[in-house]
Amino acid sequence: MGETLLVVGLQWGDEGKGQIIDALADRFDIIVRFQGGANAGHTVYIGQEKFVLHLIPSGILRAGKLCVIGNGVAVDPECLLEEIDTLQKRGLSVDGRLVVSDRAHVVMPYHKMLDQLHDAALRTRKIGTTGRGIGPCYADKAARNGLRIVEMMQPDALKRRLKALLEVKNKELTLVYGAQPLDVGELYKLCCGYAERLRPFVCDTLPLLQKALKEGKSILLEGAQGAMLDIEFGTYPYVTSSNVSTGGASVGTGMPPNRIDRVLGVVKAYCSRVGEGPFPTEQDNETGRTLRERGREYGSTTGRPRRCGWLDGVALRHAVSVNGADSIVVTGMTVLSALPKLKICVAYKVDGNRLENFPADPEVLSKAVPVYEEFEGWQSDVSGARTLEDLPRAAQDYLRAVEHICGAHVEMAAVGPEREQMVRHAHV
Repeated sequence: MGETLLVVGLQWGDEGKGQIIDALADRFDIIVRFQGGANAGHTVYIGQEKFVLHLIPSGILRAGKLCVIGNGVAVDPECLLEEIDTLQKRGLSVDGRLVVSDRAHVVMPYHKMLDQLHDAALRTRKIGTTGRGIGPCYADKAARNGLRIVEMMQPDALKRRLKALLEVKNKELTLVYGAQPLDVGELYKLCCGYAERLRPFVCDTLPLLQKALKEGKSILLEGAQGAMLDIEFGTYPYVTSSNVSTGGASVGTGMPPNRIDRVLGVVKAYCSRVGEGPFPTEQDNETGRTLRERGREYGSTTGRPRRCGWLDGVALRHAVSVNGADSIVVTGMTVLSALPKLKICVAYKVDGNRLENFPADPEVLSKAVPVYEEFEGWQSDVSGARTLEDLPRAAQDYLRAVEHICGAHVEMAAVGPEREQMVRHAHV
């Protein structure tokens, strides 16, 4: 029987999941994206070529792999078609290798408009959304006012649905935000164009995946964002709008939880965050700037500079526990090579009390003062390391500390952005 492996980020996203999925994909038959939308970006380097994917699973860069966009994904047709066109222009055909669930919800133009207008209206309590319409799309899904891909494929049903939906959405746009209304005819024409181009890729992915399980195919489940942005267990309300954690993999694909064999968490050797929200270990200083520049910490979706800081062991323990991570991959080891001393947060101090569990209250988290353990840096080039023994002793000690603090063993460590730059079997 083939393995079903779930790869999930354990921080605030941007952990390097794209590289890890690409590195692992050659062992799997099918790669499935299960949540999020074009607000996420996975960056993969192959030699000197850089690929940024927002909706299509990173496994598409491996020849012969079937890639599935699951029912839990919020699909922006415009973005998806742009990705398909970009890959094909670069000589990577997706024909016969990409399928999209007909149950997935569609991100509509009014979702993007409302996303940007709402976040701007919050003023002092902005979420820092990417403005890609993902939150409003998921909100409509929960309110049963969403449009699914299966409905976009039926012209007559689509016309009726759009007329009913725009009666409400245009009132919200004009009366609440003072924006211009959308024309139902223009929107219908736009959606019909999307439907025509996407039709060859659309299918019911549920029986496809169930058949693959019965046949013993190996399946890699690909999450977007990170566990600390999970709508249930992240730093609410500064979170994304979907279940990033392992529970989202089942509802976002239709695969039963007991068919997921193993959970692999991805964690950066330091922390970064895009947008608003509490970030206890943030370094708004020269250390933070060094991490940002060496780690090229600029959003692959928005281009915004990421906030950077030391590794937060309290948040990492929380994420490992919630996701049931069997093991972890530590990325960004080369970024730390420039620093003589390193720190990991092992607890918080709040109003004089020591906290070792991650708090639910963002106000408590905003007052948290990190309790750090300090480590020697290695200040040497580790990009050529391929075994644990190739790493300097200080780097091995750092990985050992990460293992001890989070309670999951280190399976791999990334020592550069390319798929080959990986220390495997890095358990210390």
